[in-house]
Amino acid sequence: MSLPPLVEPAAELTVDEVRRYSRHLIIPDVGMDGQKRLKNAKVLAVGAGGLGSPALMYLAAAGVGTLGIVEFDVVDESNLQRQIIHSQADIGKSKALSAKETVQGINPYVQVNIHEERLDSSNVLELFAQYDLIVDGTDNFATRYLVNDACVLLNKPYVWGSIYRFDGQASVFWSEHGPCYRCLYPEPPPPGMVPSCAEGGVLGVLCASIGSIQVTEAIKVLTGTGEPLVGRLMIYDALEMTYRQVKVRKDPNCAVCGENPTVTELIDYEAFCGVVSDEAQAAAKDSTITPRQLKEWIDSDEKIDIIDVREPNEYEIVSIPGARLIPKNEFLLGNALSDLPQDRRIVLHCKTGVRSAEVLAVLKDAGFSDAVHVGGGVIGWVNQIEPEKPVY
Repeated sequence: MSLPPLVEPAAELTVDEVRRYSRHLIIPDVGMDGQKRLKNAKVLAVGAGGLGSPALMYLAAAGVGTLGIVEFDVVDESNLQRQIIHSQADIGKSKALSAKETVQGINPYVQVNIHEERLDSSNVLELFAQYDLIVDGTDNFATRYLVNDACVLLNKPYVWGSIYRFDGQASVFWSEHGPCYRCLYPEPPPPGMVPSCAEGGVLGVLCASIGSIQVTEAIKVLTGTGEPLVGRLMIYDALEMTYRQVKVRKDPNCAVCGENPTVTELIDYEAFCGVVSDEAQAAAKDSTITPRQLKEWIDSDEKIDIIDVREPNEYEIVSIPGARLIPKNEFLLGNALSDLPQDRRIVLHCKTGVRSAEVLAVLKDAGFSDAVHVGGGVIGWVNQIEPEKPVY
């Protein structure tokens, strides 16, 4: 689907800009007009992480005149495997500030605005209203639905990307011309069903593959070049090195962009997506212990069975002493219940406490009423008990 250019062209390019963008200018489909449109464009990147890194760097290199960065986190060493906009020297620094410095080093002609705040229902409409196009590089469902709904309400196009392990997806959502994210995914998956990149991992270079697709689509929408991925989902399999497309149709019953929308204002997206299920929250309410409590139980030889519900590769990185591995899925399938002891209290843990809370609900339902889980998981254990151990 060909679409008209999103932005008007700037008045002119300077001599220095003509030299810088000469390889764009000699492409007939871009040319002077397209480059002026890029100069006049205002693009907001939601996140300066795995996808935000290549997106911001290539948007800057392409000559997008104004770039916004909304990011509240700081640079951690575990980010550097894929978040190439940051360096070793940036550890502990604001990601937004680190990204701004890198962008300005790439292209001093770009105006960079940083928004060091958590994106939520109270600020998203005001932030998005300042920009022509949104590039979404977030990794959690609550923010994805927030971005989508805000863009629909403001009639803004946005370029979406998603990565996990060796797989990536990308599309352009613009309710005026096609479907929105809710047309593709009307409801979020059940809490704990889809692991995050922090839990499941991601091949670092996959960020570059999907991030570059996002920038390509952004340039096409801004300049009116080619056929953007509106109404199409691009799916990338890095292991097989294949790309395939799936058509996405506008859903007339969509809750936000359909003929009779039921979502006409922003909602509580954390509650909509849920960090953990209601069952898990109920199970964990009076059955959560701290890492220090677990250490006291271990030291006093309490009759406990410590069970790690993460995946084997996570267990190899770091583990709590005495814990045995039974991945979460074994409990969900019911395969692990028969192997649990009846004469010891079950103590569950995962990386941060989300997966172990879900398993705890299964155990409570199966009659293990005294089972508990460790709030904060192995990360909490390392931070409080064994700080010399690695975290991931």
